[in-house]
Amino acid sequence: MDTTSANPEVFARNYVRSLTSALDALDFATLSRVADALWNAYQHDRQILVFGNGGSAATASHLITDLTKGTLGHRGDLPARPIRALSLTDNLALLSAWANDVGYDSVFLGQLRPYLRPDDVVLAISASGNSENVLRAVRYAREVGAITVALTGFGGGALASLADISLVVDSNHYGVVEDVHMQVGHILAYYFRQRIQESLESAAKPARADDRP
Repeated sequence: MDTTSANPEVFARNYVRSLTSALDALDFATLSRVADALWNAYQHDRQILVFGNGGSAATASHLITDLTKGTLGHRGDLPARPIRALSLTDNLALLSAWANDVGYDSVFLGQLRPYLRPDDVVLAISASGNSENVLRAVRYAREVGAITVALTGFGGGALASLADISLVVDSNHYGVVEDVHMQVGHILAYYFRQRIQESLESAAKPARADDRP
């Protein structure tokens, strides 16, 4: 990406070009595996626990908002079972307690321990893939028997090889990587919303005569 231009229009065009290139290079087969893992967790009423630092923390919060409310319609009132998903970035008191008393490397690990069960899904977001607090939490999740999913960039870092499923954005620019992670979150949330809506419509259809016993 050319970040040397003083012309804001040129700078913006270069940024959008880099973002478009990263989106075009997205591994949609891996994205499909991520969607399947989360949908399977929903089908079996398991938890989805999401976390990350900085911009990735904001992405985690945004994704949880969309999964727990947006998938049930704009008003969140579709007559379907809600998704059990939680962001570990949102309880500031608990996060700061772990950071102050134990260390920042334990802020997600400490929160996982009371809640995580085998076959839950842990979704770790880290642009670099090398955030120690994220890595510690994912290692613990693997020990418990949870499904581990990673959203990364910068070649994946240590996280990509640690998680069961790793979606690596093809970029070494933090803004572009975080932008693509946000798009992935929207894809997942709207996919869930469509699947839930289709399930409700299918359940509401009267049985055909040849389907009745």
